[in-house]
Amino acid sequence: MARPLSDLPPYIYGTTRLGDDDVPRDQQLRMARAVLDAGLWMHTSRQYHHALEVLGEAFAADREQVPPLVVKLGGGTAADIRRTIAENLAPLGIDAIAIGQLNPVDALAEDLVSGGPILDDLIRIKAEGLVGRFVLEIFPWTSAAPLAALRAGHLDDLVDGFITYYNPLQRFAANELWDELLARDASIISMRTVCGAPVQALRDVPGAAWKPYLRERAVEVAPIFERSGISSWAEFCLRFVRSTSQVVATIGSTSRQEHLDELIRLSQDSTTLPNDILEELYALQRRWSAEVDVHAELWSM
Repeated sequence: MARPLSDLPPYIYGTTRLGDDDVPRDQQLRMARAVLDAGLWMHTSRQYHHALEVLGEAFAADREQVPPLVVKLGGGTAADIRRTIAENLAPLGIDAIAIGQLNPVDALAEDLVSGGPILDDLIRIKAEGLVGRFVLEIFPWTSAAPLAALRAGHLDDLVDGFITYYNPLQRFAANELWDELLARDASIISMRTVCGAPVQALRDVPGAAWKPYLRERAVEVAPIFERSGISSWAEFCLRFVRSTSQVVATIGSTSRQEHLDELIRLSQDSTTLPNDILEELYALQRRWSAEVDVHAELWSM
């Protein structure tokens, strides 16, 4: 599996903020149209509240501008996934999804390991043209099934890559799975580009870190960031993900035009982080994964 998603753009716009109630609807529509005007791919989900309706309204104004979409489809049975596809297509007003994001949970996790019939059902979904390609979402608590499926060859005809939270504070694949992905030169899409906030805010501002572990990690990472001499946390994060050659694209969300402009500009650079900084961050991530992440309760991080 040698990076079949290499045609993806370096930055994909995440639509989380287009569904948040704390962002005015007119601002969400302006941002959606700005993303369309910039020609960006988008990542979306029915889980993002009314983001699909915002996108549907923006798409209706000019069907020629509708971009390829990465859409969360979840797990379970093939029937569950078909229902989720329909729940996304209808408000978006489109007929197919470019990349479907599968989650290895419930019945799907079992069939990934055993090579069960759901896998053939999903391949039929692709053959029908409902989904162009699949990527498999991975978390610390769901890493075992993808690792077993990968080693058994059960993903060879099904998925074209993997998607996970990946930034200086989060690497949401267990160490053994991460090593396997890198060794196989698999395509990886990273989510949570800047981890929700600048590292110094996560460290210093009460409430900026939505979970205590993020503040604890920010305490360790902030000095590395400050020592790097890089002035922008967004630049530091984008240079970090670019430093892993298997990462073909990163997904980041914003509701502000200036932040979108910054992410687009920074994504066009090819500069990576210095090796000494990378080695420090990689060592931290291996420790966090072994000591914290793989022991966390589902969806607690």
